[in-house]
Amino acid sequence: MEEQEGYRRSIVGRGAAGNPKNRFERIEVEPEPEGSDVGETGPETIYLRDVSRSIIARNDSPDIGFDASINPYRGCEHGCVYCLSGDTPILMGDGTARRLADVRVDDEIYGTVRSGAYRRYTKTRVLDYWSVCKPAYRVILADGTNLVSGGDHRFLTERGWKFVTGAMCGDGYRPYLTTNNKLMGIGSFAGAPAKDADYRRGYLCGMIRGDGFLASYVYERVGRSHRNSHQFRLALLDEEALRRTDEYLSSFGVTTYSFVFQDAFASRRTVHAIGTQARKNVEHIRVLVAWPHTPSGSWCKGFLAGIFDAEGSYRDNTLRIHNTEPEIIEHIVESLEMFGFSFVVEAMIKGRSRPMSVVRVRGGLREHLRFFHSVDPAISRKRNIEGTAIKSGANLRVEEIQPVGVKTLFDITTGTGDFIANGVVSHNCFARPLHEYLGFSAGLDFESKILVKENAPELLRKELSSPRWKPQVMAMSVATDCYQPIEKKLRLTRRCLEVLVEFRNPVAVVTKNHLVTRDIDFLSELVHYDAAVVMVSLTTLDDDLRGIMEPRTSRPARRLAAIGALAQAGIPVGVMIAPIIPGLTDHEIPALLSAAAEAGASFAAYTPVRLPYAVAPLFEDWLERHFPERKEKVLNRIRSMRGGKLNDPRFGTRMRGEGIFAEQIGQLFSISCRRAGIGEKRSPKLSTAAFRRAGPQPTLFD
Repeated sequence: MEEQEGYRRSIVGRGAAGNPKNRFERIEVEPEPEGSDVGETGPETIYLRDVSRSIIARNDSPDIGFDASINPYRGCEHGCVYCLSGDTPILMGDGTARRLADVRVDDEIYGTVRSGAYRRYTKTRVLDYWSVCKPAYRVILADGTNLVSGGDHRFLTERGWKFVTGAMCGDGYRPYLTTNNKLMGIGSFAGAPAKDADYRRGYLCGMIRGDGFLASYVYERVGRSHRNSHQFRLALLDEEALRRTDEYLSSFGVTTYSFVFQDAFASRRTVHAIGTQARKNVEHIRVLVAWPHTPSGSWCKGFLAGIFDAEGSYRDNTLRIHNTEPEIIEHIVESLEMFGFSFVVEAMIKGRSRPMSVVRVRGGLREHLRFFHSVDPAISRKRNIEGTAIKSGANLRVEEIQPVGVKTLFDITTGTGDFIANGVVSHNCFARPLHEYLGFSAGLDFESKILVKENAPELLRKELSSPRWKPQVMAMSVATDCYQPIEKKLRLTRRCLEVLVEFRNPVAVVTKNHLVTRDIDFLSELVHYDAAVVMVSLTTLDDDLRGIMEPRTSRPARRLAAIGALAQAGIPVGVMIAPIIPGLTDHEIPALLSAAAEAGASFAAYTPVRLPYAVAPLFEDWLERHFPERKEKVLNRIRSMRGGKLNDPRFGTRMRGEGIFAEQIGQLFSISCRRAGIGEKRSPKLSTAAFRRAGPQPTLFD
């Protein structure tokens, strides 16, 4: 014990004294040491390459006033939870479903985004992926949908996001699922078809009868041998269906050749084709596409996939298959009836030489996705559900939650912050706890193993250039301060600001470092378009206390100097009093606000200390090492603000707390703001009016 205490006290310049066990399975990473620019003793800082494919993170919390943030670094040298079964089908961007265990970084999947009165499906990318071993629970819904997840996983209900397990009071208090909740989505996905010989015959029948050319011609010539001709041709815009048809024909011994049926011109794409003129092949194809006397279920699934690829469409949440041949329509109807689909057959006569029948599948997105998944058409563009509202008549009421023991579970991080798991909206995985998802500890690893996105500026330029990017305020220094010590060398934050200037996209910067003054030039240019604001974090005016709480950050005098420099440059600057530790730093609120106002801050905000997951024991250990005589006082005041526990994750209270001490802090902050002549939470509203998607333009400094 003495040896351990000696080790803990020997670590200088770090906030944590050790590495508590990671809650998750270890993820293997390849370190690439780049050295450290801080010469204090303790674990050397190691910088690791972050290979994430995106630089923009999405926020879905109502407690935070932004929807998107930029994070060039993960982990923080300053020293200052969800999972599903691997078998869970995930809705991919091409409309298919894939096991969660088989999803990988950069895969395109569906998430959701709020638009108007509804959440709507939207395509997003997988940014991270990991697995853990932990206790699991089976969530059973009234329609038969089953979901196996960890107790910390969250699903979207009619009453907001809720954890799988929780408690009404005590340390486990949090919003959790009950049998009165209804999950949001369409319910369980249908399984994919077995693509056996019958399925392949059915697909060829639907595709070739719907869109192919198959004919034989007999020519009689007097005194000469006949010149009979046999021909098969299939010409399509969508090469996915063409490749599948060619593959299926080949599996039955039919060889074809490929050619360009029509070159691209104007706005039209190239039409590719496959064909054969061999009599044997043509006759074999004719046999393959013959109507079966008693079609099997597998043949019917293949036929529906083929005829949909050939003659189907999906637009505005409407699935249709049309054709002029009564026999084809009859087989479509019989196949749909076999699998219990509801549909109507409508006639299109006006303006046509031959009447056309249209088969329309009813039941909304739930039935349309059941069609796509159970028959599996090849053409992905015909399975695009982007923009469709998340609403359905499915009975997704929670019926039962059963513990199922310890399981290997998987999770992903996406651009939208959620994904579609077996038909329901599922939350994914902010920043010591976040470091655990990267395979590290929330303790010393968080401070000494910093992940660096070396291509952050390039990723940001790519995302802002996309037509899908909607101009909005970007936040910097959310999970991690963007002005890490290594920023002096790498200049990633500065280069990201340069990109934001190029696009004139508004940004809100929060930092506790004087280094922000280096970038006054870019911030000043953005201010010309009402597109920049800075908040400097201030915790204490006592430099000795700062050295214990935030050992590798700028001193209080330097932070106040940064506020002054920013204000003098005309940049809107405020002060963030955070974290406020009741019983330790809360008495400094009046002095902090007075000093910040005198330096030039024009608005202010505050946040009491938060202790999610592994941060709580780290904080208790920190108090024991530095303030043992105040430990219980501080912890008891935190518990009184957090409903009797050290952390309260509920939206609406987690950023302020509740109870008498929370009210006292709030009142002291408000009174101190008025006395200092500073606006409480009155940050200037940023504008996106000047946003431009063009390439680099001349700046004020050219």
